[in-house]
Amino acid sequence: MVASMNFEQVTSYRRDGFIFPIRVTSADGAADWRRRLESAERRHGKMHYLPKPHLVLPLADSIARDAAVLDAVESILGPDILLWDSSFIIKEPGDGKKVSWHQDLTYWGLEPDDVVSIWLALSPATDESGCMLMMPGTQAGPIVTHRDTHAADNILSRGQTIALAVDEERAAHVVLAPGEMSLHHGRVWHGSKPNRSTDRRIGFNAQYIAPSVRQVVGDWDSALLVRGEDRHGHFSPEAPPSGAFIPEEVARQEAIAARRAAYLRASGS
Repeated sequence: MVASMNFEQVTSYRRDGFIFPIRVTSADGAADWRRRLESAERRHGKMHYLPKPHLVLPLADSIARDAAVLDAVESILGPDILLWDSSFIIKEPGDGKKVSWHQDLTYWGLEPDDVVSIWLALSPATDESGCMLMMPGTQAGPIVTHRDTHAADNILSRGQTIALAVDEERAAHVVLAPGEMSLHHGRVWHGSKPNRSTDRRIGFNAQYIAPSVRQVVGDWDSALLVRGEDRHGHFSPEAPPSGAFIPEEVARQEAIAARRAAYLRASGS
């Protein structure tokens, strides 16, 4: 399946800071990915917010490298693409968890902002299940002030939230069927409400960067080359997994996650 974006879609992304829906795989394909994910959870534990699962779980690596995903990302970043991060973001039915309004690039330390995030639905992302809400055009503005709430019902690490008033009536509701994804810019304001459905809301989230991007908060960072070439060498190269949760690969993944977490904490994340 080819998901390269046309001129109108790219223009829409540049104007609004996001684009959706983009079909990546069929409903059957998404169901198979979900089945494999939940099978892995039964063997290895819950995957919600596991750091960089693409380094320890072949399924995550496969989704992140999917040709349709990378075709769409290439439409924004160009032919050379690094995978900087990934995670499965899962809201259990009735768990009350939300994501407050925030901007991704607040703490990441990535400059310039040639960063694209994908959110790929493995189960229905609807208003009832707590789909993402995005505020059109906010990527064109600055990083605004955030405050930490440490709220127990907030999925974000510190409950960080935009300190300005947010007019949610203007928000786009990013409704996605299984196998569809959205793309969004790292400065666009976004959040989501709790899952009020009877099903898990499962999404695969990944951040892709151009190799010219640098880490300016920490003195070290790593990424996985997933398309083209890295002619800059700003990020230590990562390796894909050779199997599911191989002990030495888990050790590397944990070390990378801990090292990154240390400088993100220092920067306020």
